[in-house]
Amino acid sequence: MSVTIYHNPQCSKCRTTLQLLQDKKLEPTVVEYLKTPPDAKTLDELLTKLGMEPRDLMRKHEAEYKDNNLDNESLSRDQLIQAMIDFPKLIERPIVVANGKVAIGRPVENVLDIL
Repeated sequence: MSVTIYHNPQCSKCRTTLQLLQDKKLEPTVVEYLKTPPDAKTLDELLTKLGMEPRDLMRKHEAEYKDNNLDNESLSRDQLIQAMIDFPKLIERPIVVANGKVAIGRPVENVLDIL
């Protein structure tokens, strides 16, 4: 099974989720999204599979969200996705992709539903 985790090594939920995957004898592809943000197509696909809009996947308490007026309702989906590329810190984490499905590891156990 191919598994990918969008991971921030500084995040305890990411570390716990990665450990959960490894405990299941899975060796996921680890994407450190702060260093290598997903592109627009990938983010759009993740959002679609999650059934979410961009703001649903954004960390709204981050300074980048407030400083760039990302709460402006006139911003398009594409503009919000671009903001996540420009400021990957805004992306909620961890995101796990497995079996053509996507889950956010908050709580960590959410990823079990897609394995």
